[in-house]
Amino acid sequence: MKRISYLLAASALVAAPALAQQKIVKIDGSSTVFPITEAVAEEFQKAKKQQIKVTVGISGTGGGFKKFCRGETDISDASRPILKAEMADCAKAGIEYFELPVAFDALTVVVNPKNSFIKQLTVAELKKMWEPAAQGKVTRWSQVNAQWPDQPIKLFGPGADSGTFDYFTEAVVGKSKSSRGDFTASEDDNVLVQGVSRDVNGLGYFGYAYYVENKDKLKAVPIVNEKGQAVEPSMEAVI
Repeated sequence: MKRISYLLAASALVAAPALAQQKIVKIDGSSTVFPITEAVAEEFQKAKKQQIKVTVGISGTGGGFKKFCRGETDISDASRPILKAEMADCAKAGIEYFELPVAFDALTVVVNPKNSFIKQLTVAELKKMWEPAAQGKVTRWSQVNAQWPDQPIKLFGPGADSGTFDYFTEAVVGKSKSSRGDFTASEDDNVLVQGVSRDVNGLGYFGYAYYVENKDKLKAVPIVNEKGQAVEPSMEAVI
């Protein structure tokens, strides 16, 4: 489970008149937080009778913080805490901010609906697929589990600027940002959804909301916890 947050630049929220004069609120960052932000932005613009425009980008948590600490955005969507190095970058630029937690999320591991052999996965199996040592070597399902077919593995995951990437690698591999590099990467989770849904040998991971929106195209994989229980992604599991 991971907390998702907005980081708000204090300067952008000092006074309503200043915000009104600005006419545009710029938001960027995590694709996990994007669906919430997009919905809020739409309602805010309606409430303001379209007099204030809100733009919402997806450059990943890390990419969003880079823009935020350069003073290019007013709000930064984040699916991990801001790092000390990023704090220092903001401080150098005179960017003051506060954090507003908005939700909890759970990552969902998915495979193609036509995959008939994966019923569940252990963290050890995921690590064997995703650790740096697997690059160029663990390329077929049978290499992960001898009972699985001798077919190619096609991996899809968030890019290195993603907070989801940071969280997954730490939880599965044991070290943040430690991952094989030979997989299809994107900061846009919709690209990952399409990749897995179109490849019978596809496997990927992203925030729970993107699975919910695409249940007809994907199959979620229960993950075995330390108690030996296979846990399916669900709203109840997040809560």
